Amino acid sequence: MKFSTKAEYGLKAMVNLAKNETKVKNIKLIAKEESISIKYLERLLNVLRKYDLVDSFKGTNGGYALKIPAKKINVADIVIALEGPIAPMKCVGKVCRMEHLCSSKIVWKILGTQIEKTLRGIKLSDLIK
Repeated sequence: MKFSTKAEYGLKAMVNLAKNETKVKNIKLIAKEESISIKYLERLLNVLRKYDLVDSFKGTNGGYALKIPAKKINVADIVIALEGPIAPMKCVGKVCRMEHLCSSKIVWKILGTQIEKTLRGIKLSDLIK
């Protein structure tokens, strides 16, 4: 299973915000520090805002900040917000007309569950220590 740059860059941005948890940070500064294009970062942060993980602030001192403490956000929250459900194969989590013939679906389902469990065990605050 391979996560896209959405998860990679989204996690980098969230760690960046978590380092100064209580402060609003300008998107241009985050983009520069993390080597992410401003347009792409803006799209990612807007998704994270819709999932109530970050807040956005307008004005000359505007930018983004974590909406909840880093210790209450886990990596799975970020990945699922940006990538959707964690499923190593397309068929996991969906009804498949071939399911009765498929002997491997259970493997992919268990793998997806374990990946999600692992990501839920990693708090954003763990990544800034």
